[in-house]
This record gives sequence, structure tokens and C-alpha cells, in this order.
Amino acid sequence: MAVVLILVLIVVGSVLFHVLSPWWWTPIASNWTYIDSTLVITFWITGIVFVAVVSFMAYCVFRFRHKPGNQAAYEPENRRLEWLLASGTAVGVAAMLAPGLVVWNQFITVPDDAVPVEVVSQQWLWNFRLPGADGKLGRAETRDVSADNPLGLNKNDASGLDDVIIEGGELHLPVGKPVRILLRSVDVLHDFYVPEFRAKMDMIPGMITYFWFTPTRTGSFEILCAELCGVGHPQMRGTVVVDEDADYQTWLGQQQTFTQLMASSGEPPRPAN
Repeated sequence: MAVVLILVLIVVGSVLFHVLSPWWWTPIASNWTYIDSTLVITFWITGIVFVAVVSFMAYCVFRFRHKPGNQAAYEPENRRLEWLLASGTAVGVAAMLAPGLVVWNQFITVPDDAVPVEVVSQQWLWNFRLPGADGKLGRAETRDVSADNPLGLNKNDASGLDDVIIEGGELHLPVGKPVRILLRSVDVLHDFYVPEFRAKMDMIPGMITYFWFTPTRTGSFEILCAELCGVGHPQMRGTVVVDEDADYQTWLGQQQTFTQLMASSGEPPRPAN
């Protein structure tokens, strides 16, 4: 009976903890409610299976507890039960996978009007780059990263001369406009993660990864690194500020371009003819 009581308490305690727990997601601030919905579906399916399996274990322990003279029946195969369990498992797995596949297709399909924003990570700092008046980001290479060129921009690429460079500061974004986040790492694996945006992606040295989202409310949101990246990993924090469009344009006009950065370092860029 002790085992039965323990199993019942596990079921009841797990359900109550899930329903009454104060630990839940932060309020969402992007278009990715689809991700929340997918996780809720997974919780429901796995929760129902957990309750059913553990409750059945408790029933079996109680119903078939030892009694003098009782003898277990040997039944090596039960085709009906096997088909029932296999079918039920297949339906449950499909119900969890199908919404995820739909959301993943949306996750990797970037809207045509999404503005590119580059995030460059290093131990243990976030740098950012936004397109200038031409709306395009210039070429960049990790091999070109230096003290006066922290993002490794190609100094001969005219498209990058008006790029806005933010070294270790706040990243501002306009509310209600989709952005395509381009991710680069100059040293080790990092992961750009803002919990309120739900979306995140690994940053792999030598590759450019990406994801997209649309900010849906203004405010300041903390950037976390979701990949263990060294001793300074817990301190690798940053800030994304989502502004109304007028405030965003005011902030953008106050930022330093790549041309201005090079001029302040004493080495002006040399655009190709």
C-alpha cells in the first residue's frame, strides 16, 4: 500500500504543481504565439500519458498485490494490446510533431519586408549592426575583426560604409515591423535568446545563422546567451529596446556609422570604384 500511495501522490503532486506553479513563461512580446501553443499541446499530451501510466501502475500494484495462494497467469503475447499501444503511441507522437513542423516552416520562412539586423557575439559581449540608408548590410569576415573594426566589416565594400555599428550597447527595434536576425560568432558557440521573443538560435563560428520575429509591444528586454560559452557565460547579458517608430528613428540618428567609426580610429575606409 505504501507504493500505491507514493504513486498516487506523485500524480496528484505533479498535476497540482503544473496547474498552480508560479513559474511559467514571461509575457510574450513577439508574433511567436505559435511556439507557446505548440508547447502547451506537448504538455497536455505528455501530461495525460504520464497520469495514465503512473495511475495504471498504482492500480496494478493494488489490484494484483500478493495474496497467499495466488498465482500469476503467463501470457507472453497479446496482439490486441500490442496494436492498441503501438497505435496510441503513434497518434500521440504525430500529435506532438505535426504542430512543430508547421511552426518550424513559419520559423524559417522570412517575410520579404523583414529588415536585416546582425548580432555578433564574442566572449562575453554582444555587438550589433543595422543597415544604413541603402537598406543593405555590407560584407563582413571574422578574419577582419580588429580593435578598430570589431565586427570585421570589409572596408572596401561601399554597401557597408553607412552601416550602423553598436558596440556593446543597446539594440533598438521598431515595434510592429518584422526583423531578420543574422547571427555571427567570432570565437565560440553562443546563442542569442530573448525569452519574451520566444525565438532563439545558436551562433556558430564560421557560419551565419538566422531567425526572424516581429516585436509586438514596446519595452526593454534582456538578452541572454543560451549556450555555455566559458567562465563569463552568466554575465553575457544585453538589452533589446522596442520603440515606437518615431523614438526608434531618433535613436537610430544618434548612432555611429562604419565610416564614422573608421574616421575616429584614424583609418578611413577605402570604397571600391
